[in-house]
Amino acid sequence: MLKAQGILKSYGSLPVLKGIDLHIKAAEVVSIVGASGAGKSTLLHVLGTLDHPDQGEILLNDTSIFKLSQQKLAAFRNKHIGFIFQFHNLLPEFTALENVMIPGLIGGRATNDVKRRGLELLTMLGMAERQDHKPSELSGGEQQRVSVARALINDPSIVFADEPSGNLDSKNADELHQLFFDLRDDLKQTFVIVTHNKELATMADRKLEIADGVILI
Repeated sequence: MLKAQGILKSYGSLPVLKGIDLHIKAAEVVSIVGASGAGKSTLLHVLGTLDHPDQGEILLNDTSIFKLSQQKLAAFRNKHIGFIFQFHNLLPEFTALENVMIPGLIGGRATNDVKRRGLELLTMLGMAERQDHKPSELSGGEQQRVSVARALINDPSIVFADEPSGNLDSKNADELHQLFFDLRDDLKQTFVIVTHNKELATMADRKLEIADGVILI
């Protein structure tokens, strides 16, 4: 599904990614591990098109994504890529359901269709009764479930997660980790997860370790 070749990325005179080659299969959970500063989050941001590589190519569903114009890339990202971050990034003035719906509405889909899919996802994630609550009224684990539903609203090809359980207690972290594998099984969803959590990294279908800007073999 996703293939990266020869990815280089520097910030100023500091090289961060020094020649990354990898592939991700459909319906696969892949963890990316490594020490702080190894380039994990930078790699995730480049794979997710949030940042551009200095060199190299990324193919997602046979589309060379960095050859797209900025406008087409934004539309492609909205449709094909989901994101889950450590600190949720939910908008405080909107309810859980409204937060989930935002990417679908940005993508130009009909409001009723987006709302129906949002309710389906929140129900699947055990959050149906919390749909009208704002983020401040939700626990950390509940907020992260909302962010998972938001990442899935457009039925993306792949979801990138950056330390998704890093801000959760062990119980909520364990529940979130299991959720990724349930979604893989139930929805055939693909996940690429940067994590320091050894249990999650080990649970993954594959674990990639990055050190000094390259993936260890």
